[in-house]
Order: sequence, then structure tokens, then C-alpha cells
Amino acid sequence: MVSTKEGGLEGKEDLTNILRIFEEARKAIPPSNWMKLKDLSNETLHSATIHQDTLNIITAVLVYALSKVLQRESYRNMPGWDKFYKTLLAKWDEAIKALKQKDAEKAIQIEGEIRQSLNKLDSDLGLYIKDIFRKAEINKAFKLYEHGLTAQATAELFGVSLWDLSTYIGQSSISEAHASQTLPEKERIKHVEEFFK
Repeated sequence: MVSTKEGGLEGKEDLTNILRIFEEARKAIPPSNWMKLKDLSNETLHSATIHQDTLNIITAVLVYALSKVLQRESYRNMPGWDKFYKTLLAKWDEAIKALKQKDAEKAIQIEGEIRQSLNKLDSDLGLYIKDIFRKAEINKAFKLYEHGLTAQATAELFGVSLWDLSTYIGQSSISEAHASQTLPEKERIKHVEEFFK
């Protein structure tokens, strides 16, 4: 579960951006354009790094995890896929509607419902997709850490254990010197902007 930074989302501009991400992602889901979804997730991570708000963080994880799920074509032949896919599309449309109504809290709730729908899958598919979501959380947490947040703050934002995050960090190529420091906000923004160029 992702924690919130005093109020969830900062500013109307961010809500407009999240709506754009959801609408573009909705167009990418039926043709299984997982590369487009991955790119959209990275765009959302930019806002998440700056604002550290719930909706951007959850959206970044959700869209990234979905890109990984759609990348695995074999999942579409597994029991439970049709139910998962139908629920996903219905909830995605509900989230878009909530975002158009500028209801960030409702959008967060719906994103949580998408995640919770995995608990209703009794097949191996449910286990596989849950694993993808967990890895997506750790991956996106690492990306925020890589852009200057402390490991503790990043783990708290994503609701992942410091142990899981530190294991991921330990497998990365970040130097130990970088791992022990936190960059000022202006420098974090600069790094994020360079990352998305």
C-alpha cells in the first residue's frame, strides 16, 4: 500500500497529467502495446519523484506492472485471464471517469480495486500477476531512490520493506557513496529531467 504525502495530489496540473496517462494507457491496452505503457509509467515517475504523492506513485506502479503483464503473451491463455482483463478494462474506464470529475481520491480507490481484483484469481495467473506487481513496486521505488530520495523515505512511500529495497539496491550498479546521500530537491528535479530527455 502506498502512503500519502499530506493530501495525496498537489495541483490541478498533475491531475490533468494523470488523466492523460490513463487515457493513453487505455488506448495501449487492447493492442497490448506494453512498450507504450512502460513509457507512460516512466513519465508518471517524473511527477512522482518531484511531488511524492499517492496518485502519481500508484499510477506509475500500476501502468508499469500492466506493461509487464501484457508483455507475457502466454498469460492470455491461462484460466482467469478473461475475468482479469474484463475487470481491468471496466475499472480503468471508471478511473478515467473519476479523473475527468477531478476526484483524485476516487481514482486512488479504483486503482486499489484493480490491484485487489488479483486476489479473486484462484489460478496460477493470479500468483504470477501479484508477483509482477510486487516487483513493479520495488522497481519504481528503486527509481525514486536512484533520483535522490533516501532509502527509508522511498520504502515508506511505496510501502515496501527496507529489506526488499536494499536487496534491489545491492544488486544495482549505484555506488555506495551515492547510496548514503540524499540530493537536494533542485538537483533531484535536474536528474529526473535529464533521465527523461
